[in-house]
Amino acid sequence: MTVRIGINPITWTNDDVPDLGGETPLETCLAETAEAGYLGTELGGKFPRDPEVLGPILDGYGLKLVAGWWDGRILEREMAAEFDALLPHLTLHRDLGASHVVYADTSAGRHDGIWRPISDRPKLDDSAWPAYGRKLTALAERMHDFGVGMAFHHHMGTIVETNAETERLMAVTGEAVGLLFDTGHSAFSGGDPLALLDATIGRIVHVHCKDARPDKLARARAGDMSFMDAVLDGIFTVPGDGSIDYPAILRRLSDAGYEGWLVVEAEQDPRKAHPLTYARMGYENLLGMARDAGFTVETRPEAAA
Repeated sequence: MTVRIGINPITWTNDDVPDLGGETPLETCLAETAEAGYLGTELGGKFPRDPEVLGPILDGYGLKLVAGWWDGRILEREMAAEFDALLPHLTLHRDLGASHVVYADTSAGRHDGIWRPISDRPKLDDSAWPAYGRKLTALAERMHDFGVGMAFHHHMGTIVETNAETERLMAVTGEAVGLLFDTGHSAFSGGDPLALLDATIGRIVHVHCKDARPDKLARARAGDMSFMDAVLDGIFTVPGDGSIDYPAILRRLSDAGYEGWLVVEAEQDPRKAHPLTYARMGYENLLGMARDAGFTVETRPEAAA
């Protein structure tokens, strides 16, 4: 099985909290992404959204567009309205060869809640899940017909946060709803990432690789910290630098035939976690563990020379 390793620019600059790396230009993010060895990058707030502009910029660094985050509102909107809102984002992905959109349903205000205690978040009523699943499936099928798949992101502070909620989402949706498996969000929500992987392996289309520092994770959950306070405290780090069992996770993905992107997405305070240092660490750790798990890893031409 062949995988490619990408990174999210949140390593350098955080769109939710501009004080975190807000002064770092896009050119630095892209140059250091390439320098660290990555084949591609996810979108960030500083990226142009015109494919005729962004494409040549990425080409200049030898990078591919991996995927891009979308603040979904499908709980609150009708499907047609949500698709219309998504259309420019989908077009950018399709034109630049990205196969999936990172879709997180942030209905009921995830961004407003990133500073609230983790216990204070929206939840779906038990009776609402079937209709929600049908509407989400219809949107994913429309996206698929357009040429870009949905990678649904279970995420802290949203209506699909925990392992149980993620598993239920897969049960009430059709195959068009692919899953973005995020190790760090599973752990932060109180779950076992490997258990979530085993339960959803057939639906995983995209993987976010963030590790968790066990002392910070325990403190965040015991203290009911906010998501951003936990991030600033250092809950997340790159694969191989925390307590999540990445060798086991990667072996399970390899055994299941996963092919796609492995994306280092470990939001930290760049003033404490030097971006290029951690980008290199994440790439080197993930490359070695993926190869040990049986993956063939596509690398940059200069790395293979």
